[in-house]
Amino acid sequence: MRAIWKGAVSFGLVSIGVKLYSATEEKDIRFHQVHRGDGGRIRYKRTCEVCGEVVTYDDIAKGYDLGGGEIVVLTDDDFAELPLTTSRAIDVLEFVPAAQIDPILYAKAYYLEPDKVGAKPYVLLRDALAGSERVAIVKVALRQREQLATLRVRDDVLVLNTMLWPDEIRAPSFGFLDEDLPVRPQEVAMANSLIESMVGDFQPDEFTDDYRTALQEVIDAKVAGREVVAPAEPEGAPAPAIDLMAALKASVERAKAARGEDGPAASRRRTPKKTTGAAKSTAQLRVADPPVEKPAVEPTETLGDKPAKADKPAKTKTQKPAKRTRKTA
Repeated sequence: MRAIWKGAVSFGLVSIGVKLYSATEEKDIRFHQVHRGDGGRIRYKRTCEVCGEVVTYDDIAKGYDLGGGEIVVLTDDDFAELPLTTSRAIDVLEFVPAAQIDPILYAKAYYLEPDKVGAKPYVLLRDALAGSERVAIVKVALRQREQLATLRVRDDVLVLNTMLWPDEIRAPSFGFLDEDLPVRPQEVAMANSLIESMVGDFQPDEFTDDYRTALQEVIDAKVAGREVVAPAEPEGAPAPAIDLMAALKASVERAKAARGEDGPAASRRRTPKKTTGAAKSTAQLRVADPPVEKPAVEPTETLGDKPAKADKPAKTKTQKPAKRTRKTA
């Protein structure tokens, strides 16, 4: 990893020299814009719309649009005069419980590495912060902008999480919030049962980016000259929910079955043959149906041996008179 920033963490009279590293990286597959016919790269030129000249980066400044076609031009000297007192320092402001910070405020994460001189106070701050179950609220200037951030401990390393300012969080404004949508207590109870049946411990390694994997397979197939075949539909896709309560009950029973828990509905689903595809989806919907006692008794009585015995005497009586009539004829 390459350090992107150097400075110091300061709290009280203690100052710790640190280096800043990006803690995350995007794994998205990147593409170039190319000409469809010959694959040539599409390039963009930085052209001034006033004089039409191609402008280099050295001649590019920042402009603030006032509206009506008026632009205020700011140069590097203008930004250098701004009062960024924390330009090379991470100032600790206070220590707060981590639960008080809404995750929506978090932006980007960075690792902090101490220099040789600051290794001992770094470890001291790390251990004290880990034992306090709190995070440090700090201010730091990155890329000519002062940002609010937190310091916390992860894998024995101090992690700096930059945060959005409170006025950068949009307020949700949706029509359904003003509507009175009644929810029955039975539905809430069933939803709670579904949540309880799906409780587990979060293991990030268990989740993968299926889209990226499939896209990489398409690229590999193109490189190898093979025919690209669309992936088949996954078996057991959930059927569209018709009734909310029925869908919730089916989801609860399905989750319990996946966890190996036994129940009345789970027992009903046990059959000697495996159910896949559309039949599996139909079986999942039938979980919510009311139980029927001894479903196979009535058909057995109707098609069994008793009705057959009752038919034989009637059949014999009708045949004998027919034979006597033929003899007299």
